[in-house]
Amino acid sequence: MTTSTPRIGVLALQGDVREHLAALRSAGAEAVAVRRPDELGDLDGIVIPGGESTTIGKLLVTFELLEPLRKAIVAGLPAYGSCAGMILLADRVLDGTPDQVWLGGIDMTVRRNAFGRQVDSFEGTVELDGVGEFDAVFIRAPWVEAVGPEVTVLGRAADKIVAVRQGPLLATSFHPELTGDPRVHELFVSMVREIC
Repeated sequence: MTTSTPRIGVLALQGDVREHLAALRSAGAEAVAVRRPDELGDLDGIVIPGGESTTIGKLLVTFELLEPLRKAIVAGLPAYGSCAGMILLADRVLDGTPDQVWLGGIDMTVRRNAFGRQVDSFEGTVELDGVGEFDAVFIRAPWVEAVGPEVTVLGRAADKIVAVRQGPLLATSFHPELTGDPRVHELFVSMVREIC
């Protein structure tokens, strides 16, 4: 593990894996796909991509990654979750399925599909602390309804919280990996370097 070129994994069970790998490489990281528990040990950070949060949760169980990844996050592994990844990093989830699992780590309450269904997807400009004005892509996106005292709100859209940070954990309800703008990934890579 090195701090100059951090090794950052992308959870590669479902979702925008390829796009996150490319964005991380563009941001100066060594990016690798992660599918097995033994691949967690040599990481400096991990990205949990967008996709479908209940499906990713089921696959975390099937691939025996749920508990090892939870433990790694509790132990301080930096993690960034986009869209479904934000849901998975939340301590509390609204409108989930009865059997839904998530990782937790950020003291926030997230509402799944809060901005609407697939047909309600949209692009909009978000002012992000530490990044600046960002053209964000929202696809069946969640929003944050409440945060605890240790959580920093980094951005809002339509007066809803859409980007947060708590210590080594970062989450956005939008998909920066789809924009060609690497600044959110650069922010996460810089967080990983600081922590390493």
